[in-house]
Amino acid sequence: MSEKTVLLTIENNIAYVALNRAEKHNAINMVMFYQLDNIIKQLQKDKTLRAIIVHGEGVDFCSGLDVKSVMKAPINILKLLFKWLPGQSNLAQRVSTGWRKIPAPVIMVLHGRVWGGGLQIALGGDFRFVEPSATLSILEARWGLIPDMGGTLALKEHLPADQAKLLAMTGKEISAKQALEYHLITEISSDPMTAAKALAVSLCQQSPDAVAGVKKLYNKVWWRSERFTLARETFYQLKVMLSKNQKIKAYNQTHEKEPAKAFKNRGSW
Repeated sequence: MSEKTVLLTIENNIAYVALNRAEKHNAINMVMFYQLDNIIKQLQKDKTLRAIIVHGEGVDFCSGLDVKSVMKAPINILKLLFKWLPGQSNLAQRVSTGWRKIPAPVIMVLHGRVWGGGLQIALGGDFRFVEPSATLSILEARWGLIPDMGGTLALKEHLPADQAKLLAMTGKEISAKQALEYHLITEISSDPMTAAKALAVSLCQQSPDAVAGVKKLYNKVWWRSERFTLARETFYQLKVMLSKNQKIKAYNQTHEKEPAKAFKNRGSW
């Protein structure tokens, strides 16, 4: 585990996570699975964080699974797919679903190839800023497999079932422009990192509890019943209103000529 396949730096309450196998086009090996999983768990616990930016070193964000490396030991498949309960995420899925559990917004910065497992990781973020020449693909069909890394949770939020089936069954590559038309990404930018940083700074001006509440509310209710949605909406609003950060945000909003008060650490979400 001495290989640093994922790098983490934190500046001004913004975490930067970099996939760091540039020479392998950031293809995911077992070390990267474990290191991503550990970093995600670390970020989930850090209440000081206001945003997370995920990007890839080198020419590609992530070209997918490092098949030769992972398949070299058959036990790796068991390690990736094992779970105690069917409804839980296994190791393969946590590198996508784990981002959804971080109370702070996660911004994916995408360039080059965003294929297979790379797209599954990207789908776990809240926002996706994409370089114009990037290509995206649900690549698993080329190996006779189905996408099983948790990205389906986000995919069903963004695409009609027929379009999702088309991408997953054919494994075809799509351009950034097509991805935007599919509503798979947030924005195309010639400088996606700068765009991501600008959004992160903007989000830092908001109450961290309100931001966390919006993320949890929408992730929980987007395809649930009306009764469930309304109940969660009220519950999270009451929780936000009881937080110190709501009062700080209201004060800053009504005292624009005075120095803004600093937000407290986010509550438990």
